Amino acid sequence: MKPEATTSSSNNLFDPNSYPVVPAKTFEDLRIGDVFRAPSRTLTDAHSSAFQTVSCDNHPVHYDVEWARRHGHTAPVVHGLQVLAFTAPGATLFPHYIGEVFISFNEVSCQFLKEVHSGDTLYPILEITDLIPQGDTGVVVTAATVHNQRGELVLSGQHKYLLRAHSI
Repeated sequence: MKPEATTSSSNNLFDPNSYPVVPAKTFEDLRIGDVFRAPSRTLTDAHSSAFQTVSCDNHPVHYDVEWARRHGHTAPVVHGLQVLAFTAPGATLFPHYIGEVFISFNEVSCQFLKEVHSGDTLYPILEITDLIPQGDTGVVVTAATVHNQRGELVLSGQHKYLLRAHSI
């Protein structure tokens, strides 16, 4: 771990490179079962509108209340990819722990298990399920889950990241 950033009235030294959010880890420091939570988020219509703009997904199930009801939904459905985006490693402290050894985000998969609607609060979690050493690198496999405010699992998936085995 790098030394703490220091400042004092006498020397005014501050090194931004010595300002870790959390203590840095290497691939070898990670453990199966380590959990990285993202802050909970209550979705609003503004979130859905912003995602619709960015994704260009204009299917009426996402914004037309009457269309959604005619097709068996209680309300417009939040975009599945938007729910998946809440599992992005950067939404958690994970990249702060592995920032110096991170190489790439290699793979993502998921299943959408329940509908998400505006007003739902989501609780994303990444949990390390496997660590695969590969010489100078290693693959970290995480389970990516999102629950809603009722405790229902709305998304279940997996991420894979490639890390250097040792810090630079």
